[in-house]
Amino acid sequence: MWKMAISALLMMLGATAAQAAGGERIQVKGEIIDTWCYYSGVMGGPDAVVGSAHHTCALWCSAGGIPVGLLAEDGTVYMVLKIEGDANSAGGDTQLKLASHEITADGMFYRRDGLNYLVVEKVVTDHGITNLNHEDYGPIPGFAIPDPTK
Repeated sequence: MWKMAISALLMMLGATAAQAAGGERIQVKGEIIDTWCYYSGVMGGPDAVVGSAHHTCALWCSAGGIPVGLLAEDGTVYMVLKIEGDANSAGGDTQLKLASHEITADGMFYRRDGLNYLVVEKVVTDHGITNLNHEDYGPIPGFAIPDPTK
């Protein structure tokens, strides 16, 4: 029984290696985002969970292990698997330094099961936080503050 499991694992690893070889080098410009808040809607719509209005939350989520994403200018979201050799991509210092920043990234793009993945080999340009939407939403969007009467 365990021999079949090992054979299945080896076949799976072989398929994974073959798929990894099928990556495509791309360069993409976009904002490093907090994927939990972006996809869950827990802190508001997509326009409220980006930029300076969401920066503090993005730091907490990244430090807590939530994977970061790259929201491209065309609206495509890439799950970031690694940035410039950082072994702790989900909550490493690299992501804390880049949270909410607009960057131009060069790396390998993979698509699997309907998801876009990006291994960022180089941050070509760090444009800083360019989406200053705290002017519209404040440092914390009002709808994200719990209502004490409920």
